[in-house]
Amino acid sequence: MKTEAALCFGGNLGDPVTAFAAAIEALARHPAVTVLRISSVYRTAPWGKLDQPEFRNMAVMIATDLAAADLLAFCLRIEREQGRERKERWGPRTLDIDLLTYGEAVIDEPGLQVPHPRIAERAFVLAPLAEIAPALVIGDRSASELRDALANDEVRRDDTETARLRNSVAG
Repeated sequence: MKTEAALCFGGNLGDPVTAFAAAIEALARHPAVTVLRISSVYRTAPWGKLDQPEFRNMAVMIATDLAAADLLAFCLRIEREQGRERKERWGPRTLDIDLLTYGEAVIDEPGLQVPHPRIAERAFVLAPLAEIAPALVIGDRSASELRDALANDEVRRDDTETARLRNSVAG
């Protein structure tokens, strides 16, 4: 039985939208993963480390037979294939893939925490997640309720980049 999982993509170096499309294609090619829904692309201000370029973010819902740890390992491999170098916390990156939720599982292991421990603090995660899974419950609130509590002007849907992503993934 497949488990639904929510992923968040982010990037601000190179061409994040091309990296997002490559990541979606890699997920779709994996025999144990089905891509269910992809959000729009959002432009977001940097978080944590502020002296860096604006980010692009999006969310992806998948269904998978992979265990959570194996899914995370696969996502980290996709990051590396897209040129991700882990130099500094919250620093610039070509592609970041966070495992936000894995079904209803609560996992707290070294290197793997699900639901992602900072979802409720991050408008740049909640805006795309709530777009594709508004009723997804995180803690005791839905993704859309959490998004509405943090909504701000620093997270904006980018229709041009969204169209480019969808044309790239569909083509």
